[in-house]
Amino acid sequence: MAQATLDITGMTCAGCQSTVERALAGSPGVTTARVNLLQHQASVDYDPARTSPAQLVAQVQATGYGAALPAAGTASQAQEALEERREREYQELKRRAIITSAIAFAAMTLGMATMHDPRWHWLWMAAAGYVALGPGRSFYTRAWSALRHGGTNMDVLVALGTGAAIGYSVVETLRSGHDVYFEAAITIIALILVGRTLEARATRQTSQALRQLASLQPPLATVVRMFVEQSVPAAEVRLGEIVVVKPGERVPVDGLVLSGASAIDESMLTGEPMPVTKQAGDAVSAGTINTLGALRLKATRVGGDTTLEQVLRLLREAQTSRAPLEQLADRVSAIFVPAVVLIALVTFGGWLAMGASMSTALTRAIAVLIISCPCAMGLAVPAAVMVATGRGARLGLLIRGGEALERLARVGRVAFDKTGTLTLGKPTVSRVVPNDNAILRWAAAVERYSEHPLAKGILAEAQRRGIALGTAQDFVAEPGVGVSGMVEGHRVQVGLGEGAARVQVTVDARMLGEIHFDDPARPEAGAAIAGLKQMGLVPSLLSGDRSSAVAELAAAVGIADFAGGLLPADKLARIRAWQAAGEVVAMVGDGINDAPALAQADVGIALGTGTDIAREAAHVTLLGGRLDRVERAIRLGRAAVRVMKQNLFWAMVYNTVAIPAAALGWTSPVAASAAMALSSLSVVVNSLRLRRAA
Repeated sequence: MAQATLDITGMTCAGCQSTVERALAGSPGVTTARVNLLQHQASVDYDPARTSPAQLVAQVQATGYGAALPAAGTASQAQEALEERREREYQELKRRAIITSAIAFAAMTLGMATMHDPRWHWLWMAAAGYVALGPGRSFYTRAWSALRHGGTNMDVLVALGTGAAIGYSVVETLRSGHDVYFEAAITIIALILVGRTLEARATRQTSQALRQLASLQPPLATVVRMFVEQSVPAAEVRLGEIVVVKPGERVPVDGLVLSGASAIDESMLTGEPMPVTKQAGDAVSAGTINTLGALRLKATRVGGDTTLEQVLRLLREAQTSRAPLEQLADRVSAIFVPAVVLIALVTFGGWLAMGASMSTALTRAIAVLIISCPCAMGLAVPAAVMVATGRGARLGLLIRGGEALERLARVGRVAFDKTGTLTLGKPTVSRVVPNDNAILRWAAAVERYSEHPLAKGILAEAQRRGIALGTAQDFVAEPGVGVSGMVEGHRVQVGLGEGAARVQVTVDARMLGEIHFDDPARPEAGAAIAGLKQMGLVPSLLSGDRSSAVAELAAAVGIADFAGGLLPADKLARIRAWQAAGEVVAMVGDGINDAPALAQADVGIALGTGTDIAREAAHVTLLGGRLDRVERAIRLGRAAVRVMKQNLFWAMVYNTVAIPAAALGWTSPVAASAAMALSSLSVVVNSLRLRRAA
């Protein structure tokens, strides 16, 4: 199976979205098709043996909508291209709205004075013809395309309503009648274009986080080639090249610091407000800012493989995903337009049956068609998803779409891994028995050649105490046993003692003492657990570590429900048991052994400092690795679902109230078009409140 992303143009409502989605889903070889109304993109899973991206593009174009494959390049380049296209579409909409509004203003002001003079009707007929065939032409062409392919959309309602008004008025003009609605049709088209222009302007704000992330990628990088510093496009930096980053510059690639020291501002990528100190051996990410000293890096990830590009790509995918709540809007939209057309016909016939004039009955039917646009319903959920996931990115939370947000909102229990999640994952020396620096000196001389986490703790403690490190020869490492080597003519062995939290140091077969370790809790762990409890959530601790160590940590951070000595399968079983009991479970972890539990949990939350496998298995990634972001993620999920439900509620209330009002003659077609535009705009504006959530 393969996946393709298509840029779609011409979509304006939930009906448009459904039409494109049905066309793609019905194509040979397509397994799933997801269309995002706000992003104007489609994501398609297909069998490359049966179809191709070019054929998918042709399938969409056959329905009357524009489609194209995104330009080749990195995710940031694709986002920039998308933003440029959106800006062009917005400017074109604005131009059409201004022209039509000027004509509508003239028609409404002069039309009142000339409405009984048939000679002026020819002028307004010409003006209406220009508006319908010029700025408003897309309504009619897309409506025809939708009907020709068995679909319906918002354009069908607009085209039927305004077309009926213009057609009736043409007949009246030809027979020198007085009941003409040219100015009403012009004003309706003008108001709808103004509404869509305002909506396009507002929806640009929903993708603010994507724009900001894309802008983090610097266009140029300074690389060392043939011993000379050269400025090249960042996309052309090769793996392994030496990159120079001067103070004030953005890091162009992911890399490893070879020389220099500085403080890196990672706030836009991780949400951490304080710059992080970096020196030789430390990793840096593309898009972060070098604030102080010059750095020389070895490029470890370039182009589309950098952390920034991965975050941008995943965020784009998240904002294109469909939330379960959208299924309700989809079901309603699928039958909405045909139902509205039927109601309009009943309204027209009903008023005629009650003795109303042809013009009165037509006016009532047109009002029903115009006021019934399902735009607000189509925007209700995706607008909230876009703003919420964008807000999450600003907070250092990478949330994989609407489904993850909805699951976060329902979480009742949060299970944590221990090592590297609740703790720093960096063992430190807690005490030396007996407290003799000689023990550390012998041990450090051998452990300097080891990659074991305990070795790093020994070296760090030796350096802290200012102990000079010796040199070992004939170094031997035995997994699960320890290390040994010759130091100053003596055989030194450092082996694991009872449990994994201590080592024994032996010189020439004589044990000198033990070094004890502690893996301290993260500084924010206690406050993070307390915050979850205040929200009414139940925290749990699942660990493969010794039961005594797990109990000690649980008491320190305030967790009452804990278990130690668990294998990955045991963690999985516990989560399944909670789920079987009806609980919605979130699992927080960082390691390979946490991946099964992260995937099984209703919401898997991985630390950004953990392994790639853990992040792939998770629904949410904490980019900065701070545990207090778990609470913020859940709060954001709850806020997002609250806004989704508000949007859907008011969209449905609007149509429930508006359609009968129009059918009963309480609303004119012009007022109906203004109300329809405001309903869509209100959904987007309500969703934008999520930019301050959590």
